[in-house]
Amino acid sequence: MTDIVVETHLGWRDIAAVAEGARLHLGEAAKRRISDARAIVEAIVDRGIRAYGVNTGVGALCDVVVDRPLQRQLSHNILMSHATGIGAPLGVTETRAIMATAVSNYALGHSGVRLEVVDALVRLLNADVTPMVPTKGSVGYLSHMAHIALVLIGAGRARVGDKVVTGGEALATAGLVPLELGAKEGLSLVNGIPCATGVASLALKRSERILDWADAIAALTIEALMGNPAAFDPAALSLRASPSLQSVGASLRDRLAGSGIVAAGAGRKTQDALSMRAVPHVHGAARDAFRGAADVVERELASISDNPAVLGTPEAPEVHSEAHAVGAAMGLALDQLAIAIAEVAAMSERRLDRLVNPLVSGLPAFLAADSGVSSGFMIAQYAAVSLVNENRRLALPASLDGGVTSALQEDHLSHATPASLKALAVIENAEAILGVELLAAGQAHEFRSEGRAEGTDRLYRQLRDVVGPYQDDRPLSDDMAAAAEFIRAALPA
Repeated sequence: MTDIVVETHLGWRDIAAVAEGARLHLGEAAKRRISDARAIVEAIVDRGIRAYGVNTGVGALCDVVVDRPLQRQLSHNILMSHATGIGAPLGVTETRAIMATAVSNYALGHSGVRLEVVDALVRLLNADVTPMVPTKGSVGYLSHMAHIALVLIGAGRARVGDKVVTGGEALATAGLVPLELGAKEGLSLVNGIPCATGVASLALKRSERILDWADAIAALTIEALMGNPAAFDPAALSLRASPSLQSVGASLRDRLAGSGIVAAGAGRKTQDALSMRAVPHVHGAARDAFRGAADVVERELASISDNPAVLGTPEAPEVHSEAHAVGAAMGLALDQLAIAIAEVAAMSERRLDRLVNPLVSGLPAFLAADSGVSSGFMIAQYAAVSLVNENRRLALPASLDGGVTSALQEDHLSHATPASLKALAVIENAEAILGVELLAAGQAHEFRSEGRAEGTDRLYRQLRDVVGPYQDDRPLSDDMAAAAEFIRAALPA
């Protein structure tokens, strides 16, 4: 896998690559910016310039002045008190994404942490040392990064291979010793929204793949149901001013071109159900939502999310208390992405229902050759319905939750991290739902002899390389898990 170098900042595809195992390196320009920002912090400390989290308390304690001898203790204590995560730990991939995003944010040069702090995060990544970070407990920032930062000072726990070790043991694995944090470093290590942005980068990568699979699987299903391709006529679709709709329509036409099955069904239906006919409209709208979310994440990665931010020079230091750690744009964008993917998955389940329902499919009931003795895909559709219903609950907006924390000091919360995490949950369900539709569409084609289109035949054969036809001869859940993993890991042929 190609190494990733941070010169200015990373893009979301870079974050996803590091999360999946690529090595990360700091470029010389990034190192200079980090060191320059640290020099400004040291000047602020030397001159006694009042600065939030440098020589004051944090949150509602922002007006409590912290004398210079206690500023290192303040940084240490912030990690301890802010490490309040709850529940099962994040996966390795999600944690690595957060760490890579934090490094990218520091590389912009306005946080003021020492270069050795950022370098330690990079070295943990490259040594495959992953801090244990509880999934829940964040209103958008603070707790996830606090658990990561604990390892830097030899506290907390981390995964090294299959083992869970102490923070000190984890550092030794990477050839590091516990850091003693300086002024501002504790706050900068927990502040900002790398947790939301890192997870969002993974959500983008997986949703991009889902959208490609959704188009391909829909074509396989439409063919199996002898759908009417007139709905995808380019002249008809051009009546809507939507490039994304046109793109999906073109993909369906390409997949279905030359289909003997579709030709055999010509003239049977005036129009198909909306779960078939409106694929360009729904999938196209979801692609628009994806691009909107990707734009927001790219802008976030190019932005400072630390508070306070340092500017100027050591001779003329500036420190600005702002609200850049508020991830309003991220929360809204990831809520929208979750809704879009949930809708694509809900439409997939409706097509699945048509495949298994003999009243509309013209195929054996539940795609079982000996219906009655065999139940085929009857209960697989139940499972898909369950996940669609779960997605409906998950798609409720996190960004509207609000809340009041820190004794009225933080009286608006955008919940960007919960929005990103639940988007990932929706995506995982969508992968499973589309996997069931793929299995059922493949099974439906076992009963069609008129000849598939070249575009759908490629997909059918790709599926059969992974999972064979189903005859109630094995637990169907194993096939469903294999299909979901296939969608997660591969691209449609």
